[in-house]
Formats: sequence, C-alpha cells, structure tokens
Amino acid sequence: MATLYQIHSTMDTLRRSVDEMSRTWRTGDSILLLGSTVAFISWFDAYLSDSEIQGIANIYALADDVAQLSINTSAKLNLETKLSGLLTDEEWVNLTQSTSVSNTDANNAGFDKVVNIAL
Repeated sequence: MATLYQIHSTMDTLRRSVDEMSRTWRTGDSILLLGSTVAFISWFDAYLSDSEIQGIANIYALADDVAQLSINTSAKLNLETKLSGLLTDEEWVNLTQSTSVSNTDANNAGFDKVVNIAL
C-alpha cells in the first residue's frame, strides 16, 4: 500500500513542503496538489528533482483548482504532461477512501494513509 501526500502550499513554502514530504516518502507514493499549488508545478518539479524523492506513482490536481487558472496559464504550464490526472471532488473522496491495491486508476488507488502538508 502507498501514501497519498496532499500538498497545499504557496510558492514561498513549496520547497519546505517537498522537504517535509521527503522525510517519509516511499517509492510508489502519490501526490495531490491542492489549491493554487498546481500553478507552481514547474517549481514543484524542480524541487522534486533536488530531493531524495523517487518513484512517484501519480501526481494529481483537482479539476476545480485547475479551472481557476487562466487558459493561457494552463497552456504554459503544460499540465497534461505533468499530471497523472485531474480529479473531481467525488473522485478525490473516493481516492482517499479506497482500499484497493491497484494504482492504475484514480478511483482504485488503494492508499493506506493520507498525509496533508500545508505550510
């Protein structure tokens, strides 16, 4: 089983959030970027590259959060190549409550714990 890390961070605290996540990271864990955190995905990727974090199963964002970005910003961020998927609120709830072992589908990810990091 794996952990889902839910990150809600400003640009100023993003590196610290990645550092906190790296302390308990295991290969096969996944990440959900919450709120405006998705707007900093390029920086997030850079911080991940500088960390000990390896073997990320999936990186998700909420569809409602992405919808808050301008079309131009979304296009520049190239989210479709950086995210494993966009989740509705219902899919998010299902993701955090699932007990399945398969990591191939957001609705059946099978996380044994959910860790919130909001610095």
